[in-house]
Order: sequence, then C-alpha cells, then structure tokens
Amino acid sequence: MYTYFFPERLLYDGTQLASLWALRNFRLQGDSIVSFRGPCRVDCSALVDVKDVLDQAPIFSEDMLHFIVEHFELDLTKTILRQRILISLIKEILETKRSLSFNRRGDDLFIGEKKLSVSIATLTPVSTMIHTGLNTTSKNTPVATVGLLEVGWTEKELPVLAELICQSYAREMQEVQQARCKVRGVG
Repeated sequence: MYTYFFPERLLYDGTQLASLWALRNFRLQGDSIVSFRGPCRVDCSALVDVKDVLDQAPIFSEDMLHFIVEHFELDLTKTILRQRILISLIKEILETKRSLSFNRRGDDLFIGEKKLSVSIATLTPVSTMIHTGLNTTSKNTPVATVGLLEVGWTEKELPVLAELICQSYAREMQEVQQARCKVRGVG
C-alpha cells in the first residue's frame, strides 16, 4: 500500500472522492493513503452522506489534516470496517503521543462533545474510498469542534503526525493481508 504526505495545502471539497485520485494527482497506482493539510468545504451538492444532504449540513473547517484512502475492491462493508480501523489507529496515536482521552463514536472522534474528525467511506466504479479529516483548529466551524493545535500539537508536528498515521494504517493493512495468507482451511 502506498503512503504519501503532500506538503502543499489543498482544499478538500469532496471531489477527491473519485476513483484513481491518487494516481491522477501523485502517480500512486494501487491501494494508497494520501494525506495533506488544508481547508474543508463540502457543499450539500458534493456530500456523499445523504443524511447530511437531507439535514442540509455542509461540512466546513478552516484547516484540517486530511487522509484519502483508496482500495481497489468493491466491498463497501469491508471499507467501512477499514474506516473504523483508521479512526481507531488515529485515536491510539493521538492518545499515545499526548496524554489525552478521545471518545470514538462510530467513525468520529470527540473530546467531550467537541468533534475532532469527519469521515466517510464510499464506493466508486473501480474502488472504495475513505476520507477522514482532523480539525487543526475549531475556528469558525459550524458545530462544536476541537483542533489538534488546541490540544497541544504544534504546526511543525502535524506533517510528522500525518506520516505516522499513514504508515500505521498501511502496516495494519499489510498485517491483515499476511494474517489471511498464513492459515489453513478447516472442515
């Protein structure tokens, strides 16, 4: 699985959830997790979550650490489980590196009632994809949020954190594949 941190700022607007995004933008051909930093502005017309569309709940953050995952298979349930593994890994890394306690509710992380993350998993014609965004600041968000900078992370540490999350996710996926390939059938 390819991992890549793009060092320049990018706007996440939902169009990144399109098959072969990592190949078209970074020449990563195959399963990948790409991270980058930038604002998040997903209007209702671009939302993948139909419940958010019905609730007229666009997504906005002035600055997030983003992760785009693509797996070349078409099992959405498996990808939702992978999304939850990604969120659990992020929680573990954040709690290990800082003496904080996050609550995971489904595919989101919270401190108390303040939301740190947004996340969605979806299906494309040739792959499944995950977007997860971590607020770096809570400034001007439409719901109660908390940001990484507000809980002790520094600007300089954010790229290192992004790479650590990408590497941890790729390692977990590799270990799952290896576990699958070492057992004999029964029955």
